Amino acid sequence: MTISERTSVLIPAYEEESAIADIIAEIRALGRWKEILVVDDGSSDRTAEEARKAGAKVIRHPYNKGNGAAVKSAVRAAEGDFILLMDADGQHPPAEITKLIDKLPDYDLVVGARSFGGQATLSRGLGNGALNRFASMLSGFRITDLTSGFRAARRDRFREFVHLFPNGFSYPATSTLAFIKAGFNVTFVPIEGKKRAGHEKSKMRPWREGWRFVMLILRMVTLFSPLRIFFPISLVFFLLGFGYMVYTIVDEMHVTNTSVLLITGAAVLFLFGLLSEQIAALRFEKTDRE
Repeated sequence: MTISERTSVLIPAYEEESAIADIIAEIRALGRWKEILVVDDGSSDRTAEEARKAGAKVIRHPYNKGNGAAVKSAVRAAEGDFILLMDADGQHPPAEITKLIDKLPDYDLVVGARSFGGQATLSRGLGNGALNRFASMLSGFRITDLTSGFRAARRDRFREFVHLFPNGFSYPATSTLAFIKAGFNVTFVPIEGKKRAGHEKSKMRPWREGWRFVMLILRMVTLFSPLRIFFPISLVFFLLGFGYMVYTIVDEMHVTNTSVLLITGAAVLFLFGLLSEQIAALRFEKTDRE
């Protein structure tokens, strides 16, 4: 049995009646799949009907819950050993699918990394580039496209983190960081994205979502590797306190309360980081046993 025959293609969709049938037809033309599953996230148009007519299985939300919620429904219902997630608006060319699934035997998560020119807008490209560098620094892993929703993964691995996904648009960042910090095999494959075939405008608002992504990265790194957050802050406090202590000893021949508080705060933060690191390790030990 080939990889594609063991793969469920999962497509979250919202108000995409003009694009969904063509996307499904292109996917089916590539070969045999375990299933093509479309989650209609409460569309008011004929997205669900068009998907069924094109030959896909359809799950329909009674109201719009968000892209992440649609992904969670799709992953929970998937039957394949592997899953491939892609958008319904034509940004992810089906012809690029083989680049991702060819990596699946060796990797737990394969992400389709868009080039700068493949970003929807200039501001989106610049914002995603900054997020990629920030996430790479905190995770200790080179991330080339944190927010790409075009990805393939082992179904059982992906299900381990479904409960962490927000209902909005940040599930790609959450799943990428979760796989990296859990120690699973992750790789990024260059792809060429296309302009949207459905709605003319993206449903995301880069400036509003940017801050949420930054907070998401901090939350995920704190969840999986807390010392990467606690230690740098603790070190800054210690250096400030020690430097000020040396200055006051030389200049005033005594140690100030400010120095003591800064050094004490550094020690407390470091110990909190160690404790959080142990809690994170225990969580993964429990998951491995299960």
